[in-house]
Amino acid sequence: MSFPWLVADVGGTNARFALIEGPGRPPGRVRALPTRDHAGLGEAAAAYLATLGVRPGACCLAVAGPVSDGRYHLTNAGWAPGSAERIDLPNLRIINDFEALALALPHLERDGLRPIGGGALPAPDGTAPLAVLGPGTGLGVAGLVPVDGRWTPIPGEGGQVDLPAGTDLEIEVMRLLRAEMGTGNAEYILSGNGLVRLRRLLALIHGKQVDPLTAADICAMDDDPLCAETVRTFCGLLGSFAGNVALTLGARGGVYLGGGILPRIADALGRSDFRRRFEGKPPVEDFLRAVPAALIVHPYPALTGAAALLETAMEPS
Repeated sequence: MSFPWLVADVGGTNARFALIEGPGRPPGRVRALPTRDHAGLGEAAAAYLATLGVRPGACCLAVAGPVSDGRYHLTNAGWAPGSAERIDLPNLRIINDFEALALALPHLERDGLRPIGGGALPAPDGTAPLAVLGPGTGLGVAGLVPVDGRWTPIPGEGGQVDLPAGTDLEIEVMRLLRAEMGTGNAEYILSGNGLVRLRRLLALIHGKQVDPLTAADICAMDDDPLCAETVRTFCGLLGSFAGNVALTLGARGGVYLGGGILPRIADALGRSDFRRRFEGKPPVEDFLRAVPAALIVHPYPALTGAAALLETAMEPS
């Protein structure tokens, strides 16, 4: 597989593309294209490559949705389900975006991470499973497990499980959510659109009339009482959800938080009940207290993970 390689992180809002121009090189020539401006994954990749006039030797495209046998569905975009065989790119691999994020974890430097709730940063040493989750346009979850001296990703659709309410207020939020959506899907709250929905449901509970705001507005308006309550509630629910993920995957090596929302509220997340809620699961508190948690602040971790997959493909089996 000759260089350059094409890597991508394709979400419901933006498709980020980059080139890997040599062994061990970081992603370069990064460009984000609005997903809505393109008819599909192949068209977006072709538009990026056309701006550079290059033909890659190999490609790994990570998409925000389920992937199976080369078929993919970008869950939160208007694209129809597609297949790798219909995309004119050489040595093409299509993977779930959180699978790519999981593959990136052993390659993230300390300055690309921020501890949540104090304590040490995760230090992947190949002896214990890792977990990664994160709210963005949707809610992604994946694991990374050491198997015979190599890291094996575990992709899935963990964002579609029920949300774990832990307070009377959260139970009321869940009651309203189920009445409105027919389910207590975690992604309906722990995502960008979910943050907007959570503020609206909290306003309804408090009997307030409010104008709509975007997720970015809510994250920025920490002097607004309802926005501040929305972010606090969001962080608490995220802590409970992340603790469940850690238990499910046995992630003794650490839990990483990604996605596009959390870097906007990093300080509020650090002050929040996230860590208390993460650990507060009798009778397994001791297990969870030993699990470090970190916010990913690296700008392009999924691109790094896509490159890591291609690097592994070149290694002798």
